[in-house]
Formats: sequence, structure tokens, C-alpha cells
Amino acid sequence: MTRERRHSRRREETETISPEVAKITQPIHKYPILELLNPEAVQTIHEKSLEVLRDIGIAFLDDPEAQAILTAHGVTVRDQIAYFDPDLIMEYVGKAPAQFTQLARNPANNVQIGGNALTFAPVYGPPFVHDLERGRREATLADFHNFVKLAYQSPYLHHSGGTIVEPTDEPVPTRHLDMVFAHIKYSDKAFMGSVTSGLNAEDSVRMAEILFGAEKIREMPALVSLINASSPRRFDDRMLGSMKVYAHARQAMLISPFVLSGAMSPVTAAATVVQMNAETLAGIAFTQMINPGCPVIYGSFQATIDLQNGSPTFGTPEAQIALAMSAQMARFYNLPFRSGGMFTSSKIPDAQSAYESVLAMLPAINSRTNFILHAAGWLEGGLVAGYEKFVLDCEVLGMYHKYLEGVDLSDEAFAMDSIREVPPGGHHLGTPHTMRHFRTAFYRAELFDANSAEQWREMGSLDSAQRANAKYKKLLRQYEAPALDEGVEEALKDFMARRKRELR
Repeated sequence: MTRERRHSRRREETETISPEVAKITQPIHKYPILELLNPEAVQTIHEKSLEVLRDIGIAFLDDPEAQAILTAHGVTVRDQIAYFDPDLIMEYVGKAPAQFTQLARNPANNVQIGGNALTFAPVYGPPFVHDLERGRREATLADFHNFVKLAYQSPYLHHSGGTIVEPTDEPVPTRHLDMVFAHIKYSDKAFMGSVTSGLNAEDSVRMAEILFGAEKIREMPALVSLINASSPRRFDDRMLGSMKVYAHARQAMLISPFVLSGAMSPVTAAATVVQMNAETLAGIAFTQMINPGCPVIYGSFQATIDLQNGSPTFGTPEAQIALAMSAQMARFYNLPFRSGGMFTSSKIPDAQSAYESVLAMLPAINSRTNFILHAAGWLEGGLVAGYEKFVLDCEVLGMYHKYLEGVDLSDEAFAMDSIREVPPGGHHLGTPHTMRHFRTAFYRAELFDANSAEQWREMGSLDSAQRANAKYKKLLRQYEAPALDEGVEEALKDFMARRKRELR
């Protein structure tokens, strides 16, 4: 066999997606959950968070309607700062459901959020993209479409996400319409709505109503949308406007402080978690005052900073500790939990990006995080979505799926007949038991090379990023859009055209 033919065979093998992988669905956490805090410590964090809410307060800025809603429900508001009675907080937080299901265009892709189920969604928000040929550049709508298509084809991403990248070539007032439509057109997985303003949230709801029907999405949410507290201790008018729209429409929200410890909170994990917990509880209580029972996710986004230069740092042990603590607080309030992601400060898909991403992701998995945003594609502190990084991250997500399957203790798993059959010094390579399981026994990492050095050189001496480059291009070439009802598509386009005329 010539070297060229060897390379051809290698390309064919690495570009094939096995049918077994394509059947994988949401993983269910079956292991003991990582818990760093004893019950007394959880209670202490809870009480100190209530102290923050009662005595220090949370700002609800530049939104008189939001302030009026708080006041009408017994919250004291002075100079735009809301002070919550502890019993009032617990009353309203207690109205939020412990778990819920989000609709997808394909009902087979509906996602359970909460309980023991994990949901992986792609990176959110980068204004730049990166690939090996073109390097770092501003993201476009074409890039947005590409990432939606990549997420759609991955069996390890259960959710299409939201602003996977910011399409900077589209006008700011209308680009949210193109993003929501892209999720609907190019995927049939669940997706997120816009939160850049209350009006944009309304457009997201209208488009979901066209797709699913207004009554149906009130029964089961079609949107999960990211609401960030502008830490420390405030919600701005943009987030509040979106919260009001989604709560009235009974659409799910991910209430999540965005904290860089040392800048937006104190440096210690205990103080950071107290502050984040207070912010999250205030946001959740506000949604329940608007519409009791509206589905929410208790969120936590926390990283540290380099105290010498102020840059965000990811995969740090302090952030892992804070994540596990926050997960315990979410379980204390019996709410679904969001955190984690394949975080890295690295600018390219290199060793740093791999180490930091896995270190950031593993505690999220072991803490039974229910919704993991930024599960694929994150580079440069979230400023960049990487094409190669995206498919490499999906490879690791596949490993986590396998890891979360749990331990099989059936008679077949113990394989006593096979143990009896093989003599001392023999091997199990050809036994009936191995032949029954050889396709599925071990996760086969398609993008990680396990060949000998000689084989690796013969196949081109490619590193993982180069293999990932070929993989994402192959996925985009083979992409086929899921069928979308022509009447629904036309109605969505008509709505978008009208709204674009109104907004420009």
C-alpha cells in the first residue's frame, strides 16, 4: 500500500461518524455527587446570602416597572436598591419548578433540564472566530450558520444554544432575528432567545409562537434565555426588560451572575458564593413575582483573575471549588443548576486550552450541573469561538457521556465465562465476550491519535488541531438541513421582514 493510499484510508476512517455514536442522548448522572460543604456550611452560606439581600440589597437599575413589581410584592426599594425580607425570598424562590422540559422542533430532541439529566450547549457570545487557515477574525452570520450546523450534527450537544457567535456583519438592531431564525432553520434542537433588550426578547417569543404555537409554549417552554446579573449586586434595564417579557410568556430563564473573583466579588470562594447566591435568588424571586411557576435555572458563572495583570483565568482550583459550592446551593433550593464550560484563556487550540478546559469541565460534571453552556468552542476568555476547538471539545463531551453511563454490574458485565475460558498468560482479544462488545466497550476518540510513532509519521504527522480542522470541514460539507414546514418558514420570514423594516 502506498503512503498516499494509507493517508486516504486514514482520512476516510477519521471522517466517519459511527452509527452507535449518533444514537446517544442526554446523559443521566448516576454517581455520587461532589459535595465540598457539610450541611452546616450550606446553611451558613444561605443565611449570609439572606443578610446581603435584607441589609445590603440588589440594584434593579433604570426600570421603574420592575421596581414597582418588587414593591407590590413586599420588597423595599430605595434609590433603586431592593431589600428583600428573607421569608419573602424563600416564598417566591419556592414557587420555581425543580425541573422542566424544553421544547425542540424535533420532539425527539426535547431536553430535560433538572433532576439527574445533563444538557450540553455550545459557546455563547464571542465576537470573534478562529480557525487554522484564517486565524482570529470578526465573526459573521456565515460563521453563525456554520456553528449551528456543527452543533446540530454533534450527538454530544443536546442544545443549539443562543448567540454562538456575534454576527458583526449584520446590523445590531436586527441581528437577533437572523440568529433565532438560523437556530430554527438549520437545526431541530432546542435553542435560546435574545436578551439584548425587551423588544428583542418579544421578537424571540413571537418567533417561537410561529414555530410551536402560542398555547403550546405556555404549557412547555420553547426558549431558555441567559439573564446575567451585572455583578456586583445589580440587574440592569436590558436584563430586566428581557426578564419581564420571558416571565410573562412563561419562557425559561437562566439566572446567572457573571463574576470574576477579585474584581466583581471578593477574592475568597466563600464570599464569592455568598454574593452570587444573593444575586441569583433576587433574580429568581423577581421572575416568580411576575409569573409564579415560571421555569428558571439557578446559574453561576465564576472565574478568577490574575491579580498582577487583571486578566481572567480559567481552570483554576479556586473556580472549581466555587462551582461545586454553588451547585450545592442550587440543590439546597431544589432548582436546576447551570455552570461550567470548556473554559480557557488560550488563544488557540493548544495544550493550555485542553488542560484548562478539562479542569474547568470535570467539576461541573461531577457536581451534576444540569445545564452547561459554553460546552464547546470557547477560546480566549470567551472572546473567540474556535472551529477546531469546537469539534475537539465535542470529542471530550463524548468521553463524558461514556463516563456518565455508570458502572454495569450485570452478569454479562462480570464475564465469568470469559475469565474461565482464558488460561493464565492468554488473552481476551478473540473471546465471544469481547466479540460481543468490541464496538461499544471503549470510547474511541476519533481526533486523538493512539497509533505508533511510525504510523503517525506515515499518516502525515498531524496534531489534534489539524485533524480537527479536517473534521469540521467534513461536517460542514456533509451537513443536510432538517426539514422545516414551508408555511412556518414563510411565516417566520414575513415576520422578520416586517420587524426589520420597523427596526431600521
